[in-house]
Amino acid sequence: MYFDKFRFLTDPALLRDVAKATASLLPPGVTSLGAPEGAAMLLVAAVALETGLPITVVRKQRKEYGTEAQVEGVAGPGTCIALIEDVSTTGHQVRQAAEILEAAGAEIIAIVLAIDRGGADHLREAGYAVDAVAVLRPQE
Repeated sequence: MYFDKFRFLTDPALLRDVAKATASLLPPGVTSLGAPEGAAMLLVAAVALETGLPITVVRKQRKEYGTEAQVEGVAGPGTCIALIEDVSTTGHQVRQAAEILEAAGAEIIAIVLAIDRGGADHLREAGYAVDAVAVLRPQE
């Protein structure tokens, strides 16, 4: 079953509601929000406006010019990040972002999914604390 995440990511009223629900799942101690580069950046920006927390974005690949950074924002030692993902089916993209942030010295204290389509299982198996606003699993 296909789920069109842009239905809630592009509608201001729905995005606000999803951002509030996502923010309500953040554990204490979060000092920064993170997101993998892509559509999740729309949601993490809305959650940042809701919480006042800064954003860290993980690029898919290191930038080839300028700063040549793969991580934009603060992600060093002492940074406690909650990664935000819009929809997770496999968990691979957000896990890769988590591993890059950890290599930079940040601590991933939570991964919060707007919609879990199965990715949470893989992330939990990798040792991450995961929560989701909604769980929509394909029927097996």
